[in-house]
Amino acid sequence: MKKIYIGLIGFGNVGCGVVKILRDRKRLLTEKIGSEIVIKKICDKDITSKRSVSVPREMLTTDISQIVNDPQIDIVVELMGGINPAREYIALALKKGKNVVTANKALLAEHGKELFALAHDSAKCIYFEASVGAGIPIIKSVREGMVANRFSSVLGIVNGTSNFILSSMSRNNCSFSEALKDAQKRGFAEKDPSLDINGIDSAHKLVLLTYLCFGRMVSMNEIFIEGISHISLADINYARELGFEIKLLAIAKKEDNELEVRVHPTLIPQENLLASVDDVNNAIAVDSDLAGDLLFYGPGAGQSSAASAVVSDLVDLTQGIKAGLFRPVLNIASDESVRKLRKIDEIDSRYYIRFMALDKPGVLAKIAGILAKANISIASVSQKEHARSKAVPIVMVIHEAREKNLREALNIIDKMNIIHEKSVAIRIEDV
Repeated sequence: MKKIYIGLIGFGNVGCGVVKILRDRKRLLTEKIGSEIVIKKICDKDITSKRSVSVPREMLTTDISQIVNDPQIDIVVELMGGINPAREYIALALKKGKNVVTANKALLAEHGKELFALAHDSAKCIYFEASVGAGIPIIKSVREGMVANRFSSVLGIVNGTSNFILSSMSRNNCSFSEALKDAQKRGFAEKDPSLDINGIDSAHKLVLLTYLCFGRMVSMNEIFIEGISHISLADINYARELGFEIKLLAIAKKEDNELEVRVHPTLIPQENLLASVDDVNNAIAVDSDLAGDLLFYGPGAGQSSAASAVVSDLVDLTQGIKAGLFRPVLNIASDESVRKLRKIDEIDSRYYIRFMALDKPGVLAKIAGILAKANISIASVSQKEHARSKAVPIVMVIHEAREKNLREALNIIDKMNIIHEKSVAIRIEDV
């Protein structure tokens, strides 16, 4: 029986999970694939701290060359995270004739184009199922299960930290800061949660989803990114009264020959399945011409789910190595009909808007007049009671409007002496 040797770079939470699965499910995996996957070396800068799984001392090293220069190692698994030195290690592994499995969405979003090209030139593969949605098999499903499809959109709740915070605010009637502290206490948020709550992590994953569905590797500066730290409990409650839930969505949507890619808080109708995705769970909705509308749902983080995806990639690569096949994971045809990336100012959307306005006659008429001049039509409006305050919330839902027109109108309204604080505008997706 052929043995496939792997070298593991990064012995943290997910790395320990991979070791556990390969150890505890060894017989099952060997019977299924007809080969034995063997961890030969584990490289980490810290090889002395106690882990949740024990391995022989001789298996551990701090020297990356013991992995990339070992001719017996067939696959390198990179789970250290970050951009550098992970980028250099993966490039070196490919040049040394090794296939790569990674969960590093930030690295692939920033440098995926060059690494995929290097893999192709080296006749090797980069697999990365765990980089989006942890154990949710979205990449394999789109790449293989939907190979004949053309896609019109992919929308996802792809960051568990942000989703937990918004869910907690809605369920527990608490503020953003209170929900964030709870998430950190439970281990669902980092000490510095900025990558999650500012939408950067979601944007990294959107880069990969966009490439899978539309064959275009967009750069991070081409994605409109807005986080959730400005979302208030009042907005969550008002949205619920209107029949919506607020979620941080990663959106890639094709209309005619234009593609829009954006990450921002979004109002979703409560009857839509995405609106019911709570806590650290992720969900990705894909709209395709042949398979129709599909929803992929599951835990978006965690040792077992992420490690499960890594092992799935290892099995795929093992079968390819046995068969002598070169199967680049991203040999994806570009959608040639996409000729332009649409900027955020050019999108059309419905919006939820909240003003904090002076409580006196004629205020609503002034606001409505400015919106009308910008060709913005109001679908509904309500003025909320606000005890012991000169300013009262005015909540509007507007019909589909051009983003640029709305922002210009709000800029004018916010400068009026009848407005007490900057208005809040949140896009609505009728998914």
